[in-house]
Amino acid sequence: MKKIYLVFTAFSLFLLNACTKDFTEVNTNPNIPTKVTPNLLLSGVIKSAINEQVGQAWGTGNLLVQYTAKIQFVNEDRYLWGEKNGIWSNVYGNMRNVQNIINLASSSSPVQQNYLGVALILKSWLFSMATDAYGDIPYSEAVKAKTNGIYLPKYDTQEEIYTGLLADLKKANDILGTSNEAVSGDILFNGSIIKWKKLANSLRLRLLMRLSKKKSVNADMQAIIANSTLNPLMTSNDDNAELKYLADVPANQWPLYSSRVGSIDEIRVSKTLSDRLSAINDPRLAVFGRPSQNSVAAGSPKIEGIPNGLGDVAALNYNGGPQGVSRIGYSYACLVCNDNGQTPPLPNVARGIIMNYAELQFILAEAAEKGMISSSTTAATYYMNGMQANFAYYAAMVPASYGITVTPTASYYTQPAVAYTGSSSEKLGKIALQKWVSLFFTGLEGWFDWRRTGLPVIVPGQDNLNNNRVPVRFIYPLAEQALNAANRAAAVTRQGADDINTLVWIAK
Repeated sequence: MKKIYLVFTAFSLFLLNACTKDFTEVNTNPNIPTKVTPNLLLSGVIKSAINEQVGQAWGTGNLLVQYTAKIQFVNEDRYLWGEKNGIWSNVYGNMRNVQNIINLASSSSPVQQNYLGVALILKSWLFSMATDAYGDIPYSEAVKAKTNGIYLPKYDTQEEIYTGLLADLKKANDILGTSNEAVSGDILFNGSIIKWKKLANSLRLRLLMRLSKKKSVNADMQAIIANSTLNPLMTSNDDNAELKYLADVPANQWPLYSSRVGSIDEIRVSKTLSDRLSAINDPRLAVFGRPSQNSVAAGSPKIEGIPNGLGDVAALNYNGGPQGVSRIGYSYACLVCNDNGQTPPLPNVARGIIMNYAELQFILAEAAEKGMISSSTTAATYYMNGMQANFAYYAAMVPASYGITVTPTASYYTQPAVAYTGSSSEKLGKIALQKWVSLFFTGLEGWFDWRRTGLPVIVPGQDNLNNNRVPVRFIYPLAEQALNAANRAAAVTRQGADDINTLVWIAK
């Protein structure tokens, strides 16, 4: 019996040794990568961040600046807010992979400057959204738990954050194109280095204009526009930083396309938008909204908005009820959001926007009008460029099958409310109005810009629950009180009460 046992043991050891020898080879799936590369991370970051941008526009941004209003579940439109963690979670979640791209590109030999530049642009854009929404946030010590053991990052001041954002955008512009690697996984610009450079510099001007309320940025803006070779900017809608969705791949269609019709129909065209655009015969209104069902039935189609901030009963019964209030435009609708006699909307009409050429032109128009920059291009020309670009954008975006004419008549530009005439204050008001229109569905950008200028005027709805004040920031996530209490408390002490009416540093 002992001999049998010894033979069995020896045989088992032999088999164990053989299995151990081949274990790694046998249990390695050749179809699953074991080492990540920048291209595998890039597309996911772009898609996730831009889809969050769309969600922020839909749920908050469009309501705040009164592109849209609510007819049901109206607390959001009445400023009865709790915590809003979408941007916070998305930015810090995506920053892990952005930092991974930065680390991988930097440790490559030679350094992959193109991937590094793209990652710095995404980092700057992501953190700009977070700091503009919350104020002071973790920045310099963020996402350093794994590499540096920092689990409780400090909250940097917004001034320090803006300094870092602008420095990273400048660095990105400087290094892009200095290495030879192709940028794969780029679902935004399909690997075009020049378009990434244009976005970097255009974002610099956006942030500098926002910063101009706190300090002089004239020299920095002038340095950018004075050398288009060194600092290329967007020159047409072809340079727009926007994600174009797909028609036949559910995983990358317009994010609202799969929504329930009830969820979409809670939100309608704001009377602020319909009144302002109707007053100047602006054909873009037909992109943003549809004629109310009652007006269609009566044979006189008309886009009819609802005032923001109404109470539940008043909102649901306004103008005879939901059929007397215009739904959002077909381009932004869900699969089952078609009106009677219409085919379902297409899934890839609207786009996820980071920044467009029209916005850049309005930034330059404002800068020129205020004497912040000196250029051979006048403020009036920048202003006209911005309007024409935005009209052309929608004319190209909206399918012919929707039957919408977006191109304005020549008289549109000469009417008193649009023509670049009047005092400097009146001109700045016209720039602000057209910029406001151009920022439709661009995340929270319309809100950030209104907070800086107060233009165009936003009047809280009659049943608002915030003492007739438009909110100016998000409160910090409540989880921060438990997870990073001391650093959050220091930020609140420095910045002011953690509520929706405390202005962030850059807007004070």
